[in-house]
Amino acid sequence: MQPPTVAFASSYTRLSNVLINEVYISRTVSSSPQIIRPSDAKQYKALWDTGATGSVITRKVVDECGLKPISRATVHHAKGTSTTPVYLVSIFLPNQVCFPSMRVTEGDLAGEVEVLIGMDIISKGDFAVSNKDGKTAFTFRMPSLERIDFVKQIENLKAAKKPVEKVGRNDPCPCGSGKKYKKCCGK
Repeated sequence: MQPPTVAFASSYTRLSNVLINEVYISRTVSSSPQIIRPSDAKQYKALWDTGATGSVITRKVVDECGLKPISRATVHHAKGTSTTPVYLVSIFLPNQVCFPSMRVTEGDLAGEVEVLIGMDIISKGDFAVSNKDGKTAFTFRMPSLERIDFVKQIENLKAAKKPVEKVGRNDPCPCGSGKKYKKCCGK
């Protein structure tokens, strides 16, 4: 049985060069079909980063959520390579999009964000960014429902706008029979 489709969208009133939204973090919850965010989950700002292989939390999240490391990992980042603790957490995104058991590493994040959403989460569904009318919006859904292809979408739009040529009664039949339309498919 396929899991239910869940999705959310975040938007800005202007163009944005960073994608940030609110998330909740808690210790791991059971992965039952109906996952409800626990009351002790803490809210943080999360940065979406397609250049990051894995998701990251800061020391503040570790301390506030009372997390205990489950292992250590070597991570590569802008400052080089380091070994850091790994934690098992539940990540709750808007609109009931949940990852009940995610391995995340601890790291330093710039600015006001305490969580970095990496490709370990992004690759579990469909992720798109648009900048229509000078306003940035991004959306995520899982599981993936289709291959998003803007080239194909443009081709389909052009094909739909192309006027259909009317076949005259005395024109060759478009089916390729070699007969006139009126004596073939036009009967």
